[in-house]
Amino acid sequence: MRALVLTVTCLVCLEYFSLLQSIDISSPHAPPIYRQCESRGCSDPSTGRSTYRRHVLQALDIDKLRMVTAFASLSKNSSNISTNNSSGVKIEGKGVDELPQCPMIPPGLHGRFPVILDSLPSMLEMEEGETELGLELGGVWHPPGCKARHRVAIIVPYRDREPHLRAFLHNIHRFLQRQQIMYGIYIVEQVGSTPFNRAMLMNVGAAEALKQHDYQCFIFHDVDLLPEDDRNLYTCPIQPRHMSVSIDSFLYRLPYDDIFGGVSALTVDQFQSVNGFSNMFWGWGGEDDDMANRLRVKKLFISRYPANIARYKMLKHTKDKANPERFKFLYSGAKRMTKDGYNNLKYHKENFVLKRLYTWILVDLPRLKV
Repeated sequence: MRALVLTVTCLVCLEYFSLLQSIDISSPHAPPIYRQCESRGCSDPSTGRSTYRRHVLQALDIDKLRMVTAFASLSKNSSNISTNNSSGVKIEGKGVDELPQCPMIPPGLHGRFPVILDSLPSMLEMEEGETELGLELGGVWHPPGCKARHRVAIIVPYRDREPHLRAFLHNIHRFLQRQQIMYGIYIVEQVGSTPFNRAMLMNVGAAEALKQHDYQCFIFHDVDLLPEDDRNLYTCPIQPRHMSVSIDSFLYRLPYDDIFGGVSALTVDQFQSVNGFSNMFWGWGGEDDDMANRLRVKKLFISRYPANIARYKMLKHTKDKANPERFKFLYSGAKRMTKDGYNNLKYHKENFVLKRLYTWILVDLPRLKV
């Protein structure tokens, strides 16, 4: 009996470390799948070859690990679960804090799935059909029947892309709910016709999200990128995580090693330790590279899921006008880091609405001096 208990305990521990290291469960013959890039890049200076880390758990049968987790969960909770018509399964007489934790590997993952872009409903039609998603006002969701292991704010900088927003909302909610995370969607819209300041909008989203809920991490998400594989877990990272590794418009290849744009994840502590994003980047380009530099200064590393999982489809759009001063601000970024970012953020909140599918924050952004 002791040997059996020890074996089950070891398997559960191995499952935990497997999830942390982003193991690829799709193919036992895949090349090295866990890649962590230092800010200097992912190559060995002595050989010039790319460096990878392969996790020892690649040799394990993930299906067996799922069975262990499911068996333990069933044995623990089978005596006190009941069906609730509005939210699925719940524990009788227990609040959210008393629910069992959700499994480390969500049982409802499908892997690769088609992104829906044709015959999209209108925003009103989507809001009217929201009841099947079980959302709270503001686009907030808790998994029914278990306590989420991760509380995640999805922050989307936005302006003048209503078709993209409809496609994003139509796809993202079901994608996230299969992962059993607690999440909220924040659409941060810049008012006026001044150049778009993506980084500053993400700072605003972080500040406003923390006023609403006790989030553990942020995922900063371009509205024109749609995930194609639900094993691309939108969970809180150990190291800052670049999520959009392979995008169809880039032939599913990483453009360069230090890229941190598109979709990226930071814990609240990591975000605050680098003082958030710079507020100086008006127009297209530079703000994500500046964040990569900030991570390097704080000795944080960019981690990534394998490219065959971290896949995205990019919606067609016209690129904004490039920021002519982006290189100047990139070169001086380290000097400004302590005084340019989250700690000197200023904005005027024009509107704030808890919509059915998301929280809408309309802001006017001033030009700040450092």
